[in-house]
Amino acid sequence: MVEQSLVSGGEEPEERVIEAALRPKNLHDFVGQHRVRKQLALVLEASKMRGRSADHVLMSGPPGLGKTTLAMIIAAEMNAPLRISSGPAIQHAGDLAAILSSLSEGEVLFLDEIHRMSRPAEEMLYMAMEDFRVDIVVGKGAGATAIPLELPPFTLVGATTRAGLLPGPLRDRFGFTGHLEFYSVAELELVLRRSAGLLDLKVNSAGFTEIAGRSRGTPRIANRLLRRVRDWALVHGIEQIDARSASAALDMYEVDERGLDRLDRSVLAALITKFNGGPVGLSTLAIAVGEEPETVETVAEPFLVREGLLGRTPRGRIAMASAWTHLGYAVPAGVFGQETLALFGEDENHAESIDTVG
Repeated sequence: MVEQSLVSGGEEPEERVIEAALRPKNLHDFVGQHRVRKQLALVLEASKMRGRSADHVLMSGPPGLGKTTLAMIIAAEMNAPLRISSGPAIQHAGDLAAILSSLSEGEVLFLDEIHRMSRPAEEMLYMAMEDFRVDIVVGKGAGATAIPLELPPFTLVGATTRAGLLPGPLRDRFGFTGHLEFYSVAELELVLRRSAGLLDLKVNSAGFTEIAGRSRGTPRIANRLLRRVRDWALVHGIEQIDARSASAALDMYEVDERGLDRLDRSVLAALITKFNGGPVGLSTLAIAVGEEPETVETVAEPFLVREGLLGRTPRGRIAMASAWTHLGYAVPAGVFGQETLALFGEDENHAESIDTVG
């Protein structure tokens, strides 16, 4: 079982309930993403002026930045009902046909992780998005008959963390595409101020800055850390949270000043102490930290690479100089053990096969 990290982008079921209460209900209350928010507001306003359903919307970006929240806001702004499903839940064309045939006029259909839909369902979605029609196949073999089914106009909102995996024909059918960026510390402070007000929590400016700086640029993580700091303050009888209280609470939860958690530091420490900074293949690195390769690759690596602490080369993973410094190690000369050109001279898949054999 994969451990749920306090600073991962995923949500546990109980977290979703709390998170839903903190979600903004309209674009005015939505913090950050100024470019996407401004463009989306224009699209929705124009649709309301025409008296028609909004164009199909595709939201892409890392987990926890507000894709689901924006889908809910679109439905609220258009005064339309919202239907929620996900790509992994739609594995057959019949699954999608059942959802589409039950939509009402103007309804907003939100498909999370839309890139994980099955290919037959994708092909059915093409016609539904463009012509508001699907063909239901009845029977098998030579006696099969396609029955056209007209659909009421609806708005599809797709969300994906892997926009590159979406086929071109599907991407092209979205009238508006927005890519969500990581938040700045100042923007996260605004998110935390709003959440603290809803939670009736007293936090001073320095406390907000401390929590925001450890939140990986992600509102979902910021809200999660705020709730953990709230718990710590409650147990210790602290009425107003300041930077010192927030730091002590998050240190207890093993979230350091740059937002690294236990897994992140374990990956970097293994690279430095066991492999002299690398390069080392993913499978070997995962074994060294006692995790599955998928966990290291999807949970730890994206943030470490973005922070410039870990590098990915064709020969494997390497610890950057800032990683040595962050963990308190002196950065030795020639730590990577080979010339720069050699780092990019061998295919990583070959290195992985050597790791497996070794």
